[in-house]
Amino acid sequence: MILVIDDDEAIRMSLGLMLRRAGYDVESAENPEEALALVRERQYDLILMDMNYGRRTTGEEGIALLLKVKIFQPETPVILITAWGSIELAVEGMKAGAYDFITKPWVNRVLLQRVETAMNLNSKNEKEATGSFDRCGIIGKNKGLEELLSTVERIASTEAPVLILGENGTGKELIANAIHKNSRRSKNPFVMVNLGGISQTLFESEMFGHAKGAFTGAVAARKGRFEMADGGTIFLDEIGDLDMSCQVKMLRVLQQHTFEPLGESRAKKVDIRVVCATNADLQTMVAERTFREDLFYRINLITLRVPALRDRRDDIPLLVRHFIRNSAAANGLGIPEISAEAMEYLIRLPYSGNIRQLKNMVERAVLISGDKLEKDVFSSQPGVEDTGTGIVAGRLVETEKSVIEKALEQSEGNMTQAARILGITRQTLYRRMEKYGLK
Repeated sequence: MILVIDDDEAIRMSLGLMLRRAGYDVESAENPEEALALVRERQYDLILMDMNYGRRTTGEEGIALLLKVKIFQPETPVILITAWGSIELAVEGMKAGAYDFITKPWVNRVLLQRVETAMNLNSKNEKEATGSFDRCGIIGKNKGLEELLSTVERIASTEAPVLILGENGTGKELIANAIHKNSRRSKNPFVMVNLGGISQTLFESEMFGHAKGAFTGAVAARKGRFEMADGGTIFLDEIGDLDMSCQVKMLRVLQQHTFEPLGESRAKKVDIRVVCATNADLQTMVAERTFREDLFYRINLITLRVPALRDRRDDIPLLVRHFIRNSAAANGLGIPEISAEAMEYLIRLPYSGNIRQLKNMVERAVLISGDKLEKDVFSSQPGVEDTGTGIVAGRLVETEKSVIEKALEQSEGNMTQAARILGITRQTLYRRMEKYGLK
């Protein structure tokens, strides 16, 4: 049973009709007093409620109602309905315990997706493991990794937006792909976008597309990434690197699932599932006002944390043997053995670059070694050293400042290209430049 709370009769009737057509039972209330009387009497599966009542537009009455509703029905998900210009109210509501928010005018299909997702995630009969889960090439038996994949299996079939957190090189894109492959969208596109590699000036053209002649050089119409992902999943990697002005445009698309290509006046609709990833601390960025709070709440309905490799050392032997086999096959070589001493050495490394670093080390070793991989083929590689005390530390062959200067010189000052050369995000590059006084 769904409860709709709104003082506008037209909205109550519209929502009621749409939800009943979708197969839901619906009750409605036109004011906070009537709503509280209903939530005291019966348990609801979902509540849709407006933030403003009567002539008041501050949202205070809506927040007060939400807090009271959560007292009587703490486990019931509440989706807030608010005007686009009052998203701040919805953010306050999320802090007060709301599950999600949607803005007026809403898109029926999007609202129904949110309702279905909320109902599925709140169901006490959560989907059990079926044995048909596709790990999508994810290697490991570590307890933390297995718990993560168990969560992925449960939420993959929903339409919930997912935020994947983790250090660089931990495999966030593999988790995003697993979500897509195990979803109802698996036969449709999976579009990956590295937002850290898109400049502010190219953002709209890259993400929304453009019409022929929309700007100098637009000799043909071009689809944007959102349109390419229609019907499937869009993976927005490095969302923490998104410029503030672009964050507003991103929020509108994620909220309404509509956008306007450059040079066109008619909005296009897309049916997408959104998965984001970052290695940044978004909550700190929100506090520092470098990341929009409303966008943060829009993308992190479900948050997944990918463990660092140093927290799953028991998986390192499995990963090493996997990378040895793949590298040998790719280069037409026989599969070499690895000595116990070499494996022990690899297990002890700190891996600031996580799985990506381990993969690169193994691939180099396979290429330069013979039939057996010994410890020295790993310890002599650039970037690592053994201190002799059993503690292994990462080390750059050249000083960090010198490496950054060379990358900036090679890219002729292009920050995005320099960051790509260094294998770090633009945000990290800015911090390093500030640290060393580089301009």
